Amino acid sequence: MTDTTAYGGLLRTVQRQARQEEVVMPFTMGLRGHASLHEHRTRLHIARRVAHIKGCALAEEMPQSLWTRRTYLIPSETLVAQAAHGLGVFGEDDLFGGVVPHAFVATKAITHPLLSPTATAPAGWSEEFPRQVEAAVLPGHTAFTRQDAAEAGEKLLALGPVRVKQVAETGGHGQTVVHDLGELTTCLAALRDATIEQGLVLEQNLSQVDTLSVGQVRVAGILASYHGRQRLTRDNTGAVAYGGSDLTVVRGDFHALLATLSPGPERKAVDQALVYDAAARGCFAGFFASRVNYDVAQGLDAGGEWCSGVLEQSWRIGGATGAEVAALEAFHADPGLRSVKASCVEIFGPLETPPAPAAVYFQGEDPEVGLLTKYALVHRDGDSA
Repeated sequence: MTDTTAYGGLLRTVQRQARQEEVVMPFTMGLRGHASLHEHRTRLHIARRVAHIKGCALAEEMPQSLWTRRTYLIPSETLVAQAAHGLGVFGEDDLFGGVVPHAFVATKAITHPLLSPTATAPAGWSEEFPRQVEAAVLPGHTAFTRQDAAEAGEKLLALGPVRVKQVAETGGHGQTVVHDLGELTTCLAALRDATIEQGLVLEQNLSQVDTLSVGQVRVAGILASYHGRQRLTRDNTGAVAYGGSDLTVVRGDFHALLATLSPGPERKAVDQALVYDAAARGCFAGFFASRVNYDVAQGLDAGGEWCSGVLEQSWRIGGATGAEVAALEAFHADPGLRSVKASCVEIFGPLETPPAPAAVYFQGEDPEVGLLTKYALVHRDGDSA
């Protein structure tokens, strides 16, 4: 007869040793290799808090040749499978973020179909993915040549203004709204060939937009899912910028999240995000992620009709991660806690004193963006089992 007590003790010993040998580390590579001061400090702070949840050590970023322990990575971007495997990343327990089979899969390029089956596309392109998500996204096309972009834009202008988006840009950068063929021609002429070859999304533009976020994170066996809303602010140049997110986070998977929602905009956003998430997992072999986030735009089209659709995915550390980690910490501290509300805040301009319970990620002057305060906190109004 097997001594299950002895076996259980041995298993716990092995698990403790594995945790002791693991180290959490922020890691920069690829397209997002450059990080501003506030981004670097934010990622390091996130790594420190994740290490605490996991009960293991933290290491500052270092070359792979110096790694002596199993490393849990918090990369600056979604990893491509070949590079991920070289870094020892083979599953969700190896990183905070995601792994895709091809680099373009991590961009907003996958959201929309090509103009035609014969249009130019990168190796590994899936025609099935845009078919599966068609009802969950706004009308649009993805193009990888100047001619395809011009034809797609002309087609979409029949519906109203069109938003032209560079697929490699994040945070609302690299986007232009065009209202007629002249503006479309001017917009495309200003773009370099290399930029267009990376991909352009041409998408129906909405007005009076509310941007919702739907996501899920898994760290140290804790699974949390959420919905929330983004806030906009003005940066130090006066331009519109991301100002943070307010999240409602539940312990468990997306079904646990759905169980808390009645019909309405939030439920619609979650339903659409789940369609997008399921399509990604079904259409791109080798994709996995411990952190997923989907931006959903809700607003009015050119005819005044209310619309809702997923804009893009984020399978890496993102703007809402401060709030995500704050929620994970609360669940880690109280196993009976079922839900929390968490926020992350970004304030440009004169430095302000964050609320007492906040975790401050950055406060000071960033050489690239100027004065900035970033923090996250949990609002203690969750339910305990």
